[in-house]
Amino acid sequence: MDDFKNFMTKYWGALFGGIIALIIACTDMYRLVIGIVLVVIGIWAGNYFQHNKDKVKAKLRNIIDKM
Repeated sequence: MDDFKNFMTKYWGALFGGIIALIIACTDMYRLVIGIVLVVIGIWAGNYFQHNKDKVKAKLRNIIDKM
């Protein structure tokens, strides 16, 4: 019984994550999760581009010049 308790205390996060992932996969909620992740990435990229406009322009110019 102590071995089971040690196992659960050590790996409960992984087991919980696996169960949640299985529920999401079985209920087709992965489409919603992918959509939310894409929106968050878009928000982050827009914020980064806004605050680092000069760096982004310089990097794009370098990439275009190499082509």
